[in-house]
Amino acid sequence: MQDNHFIVQTESLTKEYGDGTSVRALDSVSLSIAQGEFLAILGPSGSGKSTLLNLIGTLDTSTSGQIIIDGTDLSTLRGDALADFRRAKIGFIFQLFNLVPTLNALENVTLPLLPYQRGLKFNLKKRARELLEAVGLEKRLDHLPGQLSGGEQQRVAIARALINSPRLLLADEPTGNLDRKTGSEIMQLLVRLNRDDGLTLIMVTHDKAVASQAHRTVSMRDGRLEEQAD
Repeated sequence: MQDNHFIVQTESLTKEYGDGTSVRALDSVSLSIAQGEFLAILGPSGSGKSTLLNLIGTLDTSTSGQIIIDGTDLSTLRGDALADFRRAKIGFIFQLFNLVPTLNALENVTLPLLPYQRGLKFNLKKRARELLEAVGLEKRLDHLPGQLSGGEQQRVAIARALINSPRLLLADEPTGNLDRKTGSEIMQLLVRLNRDDGLTLIMVTHDKAVASQAHRTVSMRDGRLEEQAD
């Protein structure tokens, strides 16, 4: 099950939690995502959409099934090899921003690659500064998260997600903690990254209006894909 046209392919992906009485959070999900596509995974709370995103992002492991990302079967990777793959290929944007409160914007963006900066082929601080400028925060480099608005914090989180030049960007409810106007601005930024930079984007949301800005939407309920729409 490998097609070079697709950057992500899942086959019969299943995830169960619990001992004895198990809960099936994901139930035999097969999904293919093309390079450069913007896919929205739409569904209510508990539908399995975040579980699917976490499995694709290598933050969790499946009970059964297969995931291939950029030609690599994730089941062949363990430990440091899996961490290295994640760092090289995947960027994450979280609903709760997950910024370190004692670090300024620039420091938060450099954080994922800080332990590896000696082996980098680029200047880490320079790239972080350029990314913050690209998301409109050139005047906020020295600000702590507590000195930034919610929208500004999410922009820092987006810049951080891009610091490793990922092939795949995963966004879990990226507008969920923002007001509608600020959420709209964040969506415009994500659409631009996908359109102008060709970045493959997978976004989880419960908001149909947000999902409508993607190229394609898949709906989930009770751990299963419900429908696929162009």
